[in-house]
Amino acid sequence: MADLSKEELEVKSKYLDDITKVLAVVRPDDYSSNPDKVKEILKSKGPFIALADARGKSSRSHKITYDSSSSTLEPIYFWILDFMNKLFGGNVKKLVDNFSSTAGSAHFSEMQMKSTRMQDEGMKIMQTIGVLVKGLINLIYDLKDFELRLHIYDVANSEDVAERQQGINSLKQVWMDTVDAKRGNTGIKAMAQQFGYNTLIDGFIAVNSIEEAQKIDLNKRVQQIVIARVGEFLHWKKLSEIELRKRYNIEKVYLKNQINSLRMYSRWAKPYLKAVSELEMKGLDDPAMVKAFNTAIFQLTLLGKNEVKVDDLIYDKVLPDYYSKEKLRKYYSCVLVSFYFRGIPQKAGNQYVFGGRTEMSFNSYVLNEDEMKIFEKMLAESDVNDALKLASGMTDDSIDEIRSDLEHFLGDEAKVLGLGTSVKKEEDEFKVEKSDSFDDVNPFSALFSFKGFKSSKKRSSDSNELKAGEIPKDDDYESVIRGIAKGKADELCYTLFDVYKKAHGMPSHEDPYG
Repeated sequence: MADLSKEELEVKSKYLDDITKVLAVVRPDDYSSNPDKVKEILKSKGPFIALADARGKSSRSHKITYDSSSSTLEPIYFWILDFMNKLFGGNVKKLVDNFSSTAGSAHFSEMQMKSTRMQDEGMKIMQTIGVLVKGLINLIYDLKDFELRLHIYDVANSEDVAERQQGINSLKQVWMDTVDAKRGNTGIKAMAQQFGYNTLIDGFIAVNSIEEAQKIDLNKRVQQIVIARVGEFLHWKKLSEIELRKRYNIEKVYLKNQINSLRMYSRWAKPYLKAVSELEMKGLDDPAMVKAFNTAIFQLTLLGKNEVKVDDLIYDKVLPDYYSKEKLRKYYSCVLVSFYFRGIPQKAGNQYVFGGRTEMSFNSYVLNEDEMKIFEKMLAESDVNDALKLASGMTDDSIDEIRSDLEHFLGDEAKVLGLGTSVKKEEDEFKVEKSDSFDDVNPFSALFSFKGFKSSKKRSSDSNELKAGEIPKDDDYESVIRGIAKGKADELCYTLFDVYKKAHGMPSHEDPYG
């Protein structure tokens, strides 16, 4: 995904939690009160800059506000959540979860202490991950060195006579430099410089067995030394190859174990890094946040969605049969429930309870599958994911640089460990690939899991890319389905609002959909 500019990051941080603005950018014609301006900014500067000027609206809207110091937020939230799960078949997501406490409150101090503890634990694990990555690099260098040395043995064992002799001569040179040289003045090279022994090196290089050494035409003193040295060399060649191959295999097993350890630590680090971002207080610009007061503000947003199924509409005679032959995008009836709570944190045992003013807004929307993907992709640019992306360079980027080496040394086991594909995937800001699945087998994504959004089909046959502000318009068939989806979304929105009021003894009025 492309990096955002400084201006985009600032606007995103300030406005991305306002879901009505995001929806206004995704579908300005229906959900923005200033669609022309939003579309102009979308075209020139992109979706995140457009958030600043977007003014959202919905298909249907209801609001409930009440103030009670004795009523806490939790029962309200969980009643709405449970009822939405029934209405939408469990297809409910929490989109926004922000909080802020005044600096003088005990709640602020306690949350900061928890955040600091999570930071310490997370950084300890990340430091261990850094050590493991560095160790992987050193292991690979060692394995490359072993491979170069073993190549000489492979050549020395070749069936080709000339190639085999070349390998044996190379091993003899290694033996003279690393083993025989330790004899000092009695080593072959040292003795060859003395009078009467100048043929010693040539004799040693010329023979490959004790039998050949016994037949070589040299003076007796030199011949006896060559026979002794050839015997030592052959014994060293046999044992050193066995030990070197054993060490090479052990290093490969250790490399595999280090990768497994890295995967394990990556999984351990994820909860801490995520918790640090989630415990970070939102800098709310609200006059109710007086520093010396004991005040807390919460912002929560839930989204429920139901797919409008064409087959069911045809079965119910709402649509004619020929709709089943058309290639249509999926449409979703959506209800957005937003909570704004301002209260006084009160300690109850080891936890806090919150009583105060609660504002709930209920809004209905309709999105097709392309719009839903753009919407979800914009929300994926949250601060929580930003923190994980920032830390991902400690693993993914480093692993990408040595990926080919890991695949070379581990072979098929690299695929089992999830090292067969690159972590780096260059994606445009709002590009949607034409694939039905996304198989991310990389073990390090246990720490940084950011999956792209895929489109099962594209309405536009001339382009493989889908961008905000360029979603193909509804055709005549889809316009009908959107209208039906709008009616269902409005009814669901009213039902949620009305049933909540009735369940809590509030006055209601006749159901307009009854």
